[in-house]
Amino acid sequence: MLYDIIQSFRDTNIVKKELEVITYVAKDIKRDVFIMEVCGTHTMQISKFGLRKLLPKNIKLISGPGCPVCVTPIEYVDKAIYIVRNYNVILATFGDLFRVPGSESSLEKEKSDGKDVRIVYSPEEIIALSKESQDKDIVFLSIGFETTMPGIAAVAKEIKDNGINNVYFLLGNKFFLPALEVLILHSRSYILSNINTTSSIDGFILPGHLSSIIGEKSYLWISKKYNLPGVITGFEPLDILRGIRMILEMIIVNKPEIKNEYTRVVTYEGNIDAKKFILEVFTFKSSKWRGIGVVPDSGVEFKEGYKQYDAEVKFDIPKINNISEFTGCRCNDVLIGKITPFECALFATVCTPENPKGACMVSQEGACAAYYKYERDDV
Repeated sequence: MLYDIIQSFRDTNIVKKELEVITYVAKDIKRDVFIMEVCGTHTMQISKFGLRKLLPKNIKLISGPGCPVCVTPIEYVDKAIYIVRNYNVILATFGDLFRVPGSESSLEKEKSDGKDVRIVYSPEEIIALSKESQDKDIVFLSIGFETTMPGIAAVAKEIKDNGINNVYFLLGNKFFLPALEVLILHSRSYILSNINTTSSIDGFILPGHLSSIIGEKSYLWISKKYNLPGVITGFEPLDILRGIRMILEMIIVNKPEIKNEYTRVVTYEGNIDAKKFILEVFTFKSSKWRGIGVVPDSGVEFKEGYKQYDAEVKFDIPKINNISEFTGCRCNDVLIGKITPFECALFATVCTPENPKGACMVSQEGACAAYYKYERDDV
């Protein structure tokens, strides 16, 4: 049943018809249209299914900062490395962060040097780790947008309720919407050098997973405040193409709205219980985003009653800031849609998935990784 549903969103005949409609609609727009997807999974799917090259030439898809690993700054990785080098800890991390370069090393290199770095697939695994290794502190590298925050909040609450005293969180989670607003403002002064014209974002393909938590309602300010359309879409080819068509139709009639194509998963209000759970454990603070800079109210910190689980409170970590990217790496510019991966001189030469120089090439949702895997033959 589920397989049949998925296949219906990949049906070649239906996809072709949607493309025909997009081509027809695009003819009435006598300029280039720049649509940004702000979800790493969308970026990967657009590349995988070759959607970019199937669209009319005046429809330009731009990849934005939709990958939590990619927007995590180098300083965060350096803090994790400092902890594992200087304290008797087990460092638990999601796999995507494992190979992301810090300023001098990576978690992968630290593990090869004998440090206790372990990949986990769920924050719940750190509970079992804490029981198996009671002679060590467990430090969980907590990153991700609102999609992963409820699970992390649940584990923090479980730790507190059960009196577990050897688990700490290095918090790098981020609230997405404050950064999206900064991105809109930045975009209005971008020079998209690959197209050789000054432009700004005309509309957004909005995230599916994230929106299942925060809901359609959370994006209404985009159209009301900035006169921009946005469509929440799923991840199959037909989902994404429908979203593009809906954006173009709104541009033609000059009536920007936020619409939800992914109604089979996303509701208007989102997951109310999950949102309440996030705010039970976390509060807002300013946070640095790779490529964007410091964004007010986009980071998380523990509320009172949970601060004892903060790794930055537990461990004496020196101040680490203003770390530069690897020389020549333009991951920062890729993340904000200023350039495509092809325009970075390191792409597919010095920087490859086997030898990544920037986070955009490491993560499974990174734009450089997507372009490298699926789009190198298109240039």
